[in-house]
Amino acid sequence: MSTGAIIAIIVVILVVAALLIGLSAVNRRRRLRERFGPEYDRAVNERGKREAEAELAERERRVRHLDIKELTPTARAQYASEWTAAQEQFVDAPQAAVTGAQTLVTAVMDDRGYPTDAFDQIVADLSVEHAATLDHFRAAHDISQRAAAGTASTEDLRQAMIHYRALFTELLGQPGSSAGQAQLGTGQLGTGQPPVTDMRESPAVGQNRAAAAPAGTPPGDDVTGEPMTGSTVSGNPVPSQPQER
Repeated sequence: MSTGAIIAIIVVILVVAALLIGLSAVNRRRRLRERFGPEYDRAVNERGKREAEAELAERERRVRHLDIKELTPTARAQYASEWTAAQEQFVDAPQAAVTGAQTLVTAVMDDRGYPTDAFDQIVADLSVEHAATLDHFRAAHDISQRAAAGTASTEDLRQAMIHYRALFTELLGQPGSSAGQAQLGTGQLGTGQPPVTDMRESPAVGQNRAAAAPAGTPPGDDVTGEPMTGSTVSGNPVPSQPQER
């Protein structure tokens, strides 16, 4: 075989290899986008595409080595009952209710096998299976920190409960399914408790919202002009606004 023929074969092999590598990178990028959703875009914006994709792939490898397990039906029922109690506490003690919600979310993560020592690592681990609700968790954590510093309003605390609930309901069910949301949304966990979606606001919240609303805003509507009843957070109904006692 002539030298020219050998060179031609080598060139063809290199071209095919480059095409295969490129196709593999495209497929990997598509898979990471589908799995991590907005977390993929966040990572790319913070680190750049190559470093972000390496980081997300490393998260997947780490979580594969964790002993993540599902909750038993008994544990789900118990946690749902405790959440209902925390949510009902919000009427009289909003900050204590948010603290209870944060504690419950941490307890469920720990029970399922997620490490709960450092916030950044918690976020990284949760992003692999629960990327859709990760922004809710970040928002709730931020409000909890402001509450500890005494700078969170009652409305902020109500939002924190809603954000914590989005992750909490997902953690109760199968990863990637709506099992947890469906169970909490109807309250049917054998606890005899009312639905978790019935979180009434305290009079102070209603007064604050009324004061902040533009003139002519119909009662019970959000300050944006959108009716609160029937709106959702990650598939969960948001509490109707407000129900004075």
